Amino acid sequence: MLKSIGRNVSSATVRDSCGAADVVVLATPWPAAQDVIEAAGDLKGKIVVDCSNPIAEDMKGLSTGLTTSAAERVADLAKGARVVKCFNTTGVQNMIDPVYGSQSITMFLCGDNAEAREVVAQLAHDLGFEVCDAGPLYAARFLEPMAMLWVHLAYVQALGPGFAFKILKR
Repeated sequence: MLKSIGRNVSSATVRDSCGAADVVVLATPWPAAQDVIEAAGDLKGKIVVDCSNPIAEDMKGLSTGLTTSAAERVADLAKGARVVKCFNTTGVQNMIDPVYGSQSITMFLCGDNAEAREVVAQLAHDLGFEVCDAGPLYAARFLEPMAMLWVHLAYVQALGPGFAFKILKR
């Protein structure tokens, strides 16, 4: 089956994939995050990019927030990992093409390790985003509700997914 996809394609377990990586991207629905982190094994020293949002089942809020965040829970679960919250404040179309006219949309990130934030900032920049470093990991308490606002506007208020957040400076 894999050979039909391409010559350089291979498969591996979550544990093996994460073990071989310097940067691990956690891009799962929030309810699956703990199981995936446990399946990953030892993440000590690795950069773990948390893209998840703890959206409540009824889509009317977050299952955690303001006094803690999903990213802080990820850091607790992935002992010793350098967790960076990023790629969670916009929709898939904006991930594919983050440029509106001549302006790149803003991608926010935060984390407690400056070197890890720099690595993830470069990844976001390479994908075409303007990066806003929001500082320490506790700032995920603000980024996750911001993501919920994007979801609310796009789908509940029917604005549609063709918009993005942008920081404008004087």
